[in-house]
Amino acid sequence: MLLQINYLIRSKQDGKYLVARMPQQSGIEASYLLVFQQDYDAMSYINTHGQEFSDRLTVETASPIQLKGLMERWKYAGFAIVKDPLLPEIQFVS
Repeated sequence: MLLQINYLIRSKQDGKYLVARMPQQSGIEASYLLVFQQDYDAMSYINTHGQEFSDRLTVETASPIQLKGLMERWKYAGFAIVKDPLLPEIQFVS
């Protein structure tokens, strides 16, 4: 598990990560960090759903330890693991 590499999409302009937002019962939106299992899945997601922004986005690698730090720093509600970047099919994990 510690050797598993994950892939994230990040803005070149402001350094923010691509997230999925879901409304909560309290009316506040919760942000879930989009995580891809392969780099080509992240690129497919950009090319399919954000082609006009592709020059402003980059794909980064992150280990599980780095993901934990991101969760704490940015206060994400959980992970949104992208299973199929074309549909997209996403599994939310808190």
